[in-house]
Amino acid sequence: MHVATLLTNPATPVLEAPLVENLRNAWGGGAARWLEPGVAAEFDLEALPANQWEVWADLQGMGVDLCVQKAEGRRKAMLLADMDSTMIQQECIDELADMAGVGAHVAGITARAMNGELDFEAALTERVGLLKGLPVGVIDQVLAERITFMPGGKVLIATMKAHGGHAALVSGGFTAFTEKVAGALGFDEHRANTLLADDGRLTGKVGMPILGKQAKVDALTQITARLGITPAEVIAVGDGANDLGMLHLAGAGVALHAKPAVAAQCDLRVNHGDLTALLYLQGYAREDFAAV
Repeated sequence: MHVATLLTNPATPVLEAPLVENLRNAWGGGAARWLEPGVAAEFDLEALPANQWEVWADLQGMGVDLCVQKAEGRRKAMLLADMDSTMIQQECIDELADMAGVGAHVAGITARAMNGELDFEAALTERVGLLKGLPVGVIDQVLAERITFMPGGKVLIATMKAHGGHAALVSGGFTAFTEKVAGALGFDEHRANTLLADDGRLTGKVGMPILGKQAKVDALTQITARLGITPAEVIAVGDGANDLGMLHLAGAGVALHAKPAVAAQCDLRVNHGDLTALLYLQGYAREDFAAV
């Protein structure tokens, strides 16, 4: 048995009942269940539809996401999340680079690395090198003035934790940011790279070993082993090429507002919804969300 979920951006709810019913009828699905009127609905399917991705492409133009997954085990025990452009709306290193006067150059490298065109570790080393001499205090300034949370993150974590879940933030970015983001959103733990500093200024070096794609896979296997659960009980979310390992290993890997080359390698793609989409995909209705 599979479940088809249709969802959209809660800020601009455009999901209409006729659309849901037409697709349900065309695919021979079960009765539609509305998880939130105008925002998210689901129905059961006996088998995967042959034209799933053609329909997905049509719905994208309407501002609607479509995800089809196995019904069994979709309520997960753990969230494993990327930070930059996933839990927050920015790339931290790009914001630091902008403060250092090399913003455009670094942003270009970041975009190529996240799209899988560059080696992540080499790209990170090059970008951090361009931050040499930047006062450490700029980190707090960026956090205060430039970093904004992706909508839905706090309620996603609070709801999963209210149902016994565990939340881990694993980033190819920096602990100076993950510590604050994890604390603000309610994560149980966080892992990231360390920006090295000396005498109040960044040295242009990053602590070794660099946490890249494999480190996120390692985090998934290590944390699940510690918790006594399996990777199948994890829902992972990210947007970049360095997230693909954990997205493929997790029971549910969600490409959220991801680079096209990354989304193309994932079965669960959310381009219009916010982070509450991860709750709808697990079958939570709006009334099940935790208060934050």
